[in-house]
Amino acid sequence: MTDLDMSPGDELLELAEKQAALGEVRGGPAADPVNIPMIRHWLDAMGDANRSYLDKGVSPPAMAQVWTMPGVRRGVKDRSPVDDVLAALDAAGYTGVVATNCEQTYHRPARVGERLSAATRFSGLIGPKRTALGEGYFATWNVTWYGEGDAPVAEMMFRVLKFRPRRKSGTPAASTAPYPLRPAQNRDTAFFWEGVRQGELRIQSCADCGRLRHPPGPVCPSCRSTSRSYVVARGEGTVFSYVVHHHPPVPGRETPFVVAVVELPEGVRIVGNVVDCPPDAVGIGMELRATYRAMDDEVILPMWAPRES
Repeated sequence: MTDLDMSPGDELLELAEKQAALGEVRGGPAADPVNIPMIRHWLDAMGDANRSYLDKGVSPPAMAQVWTMPGVRRGVKDRSPVDDVLAALDAAGYTGVVATNCEQTYHRPARVGERLSAATRFSGLIGPKRTALGEGYFATWNVTWYGEGDAPVAEMMFRVLKFRPRRKSGTPAASTAPYPLRPAQNRDTAFFWEGVRQGELRIQSCADCGRLRHPPGPVCPSCRSTSRSYVVARGEGTVFSYVVHHHPPVPGRETPFVVAVVELPEGVRIVGNVVDCPPDAVGIGMELRATYRAMDDEVILPMWAPRES
């Protein structure tokens, strides 16, 4: 088959095979060594009160990726076999992205003072596939983090769906077209979504010990009871942390938009969009109130707006 005979899909798959054939491509050492201040920030952000990491001078295993992330100003040396495939998918119109799988394996904790390096291996591209979000390709790659002495510290398999967002149909704003990002609902979360439909922010509680928990789950993390109830929260909170999403495009949303971790006075945190204010007006500690937005004829989502003084 000549280049003239190849379809865009064939070209994508050929590029993917070429990148996979490169095998494991190792990057340089991390810009900073494993350090106590970053570990402390991580534990605080995650709400983890376990001080053993700080006392022992080791990094939480889930932090492996943190030490080698290049940041927004990536250089040529920071590129991996994955980047060319993702760029080709973008160029072919598959600009939407959603993570589908992530599996991590931990071999040992990274020690304070050592510089990790990441090695990336592109595993494969499958597609085109028709999905609920649109036609797309599933891209998979593996990352291994090495410490001093070339011993692996951690591994990660990561898979994303790169899809072609559906074009806007030109229907009026009042259109009842189905909202594409429908939240998963099951027996554990049914009470929450029923509350949302009634304009209530319901937080799951243990029917035995009374502990509140969010996201909802089948078992109390404190007493292991499977008896569940809920309380209705006040619908107020403050911004604990947030990100402003600019790219890639997200179906059903216009960028930029804010996704925040909202801390409730009831003692739990919940993730939601901050609306009714410019993204650059959002800040840590900002006071918010819950608001409920109908996305289509069936889906109502809880969101957060600035609280009026």
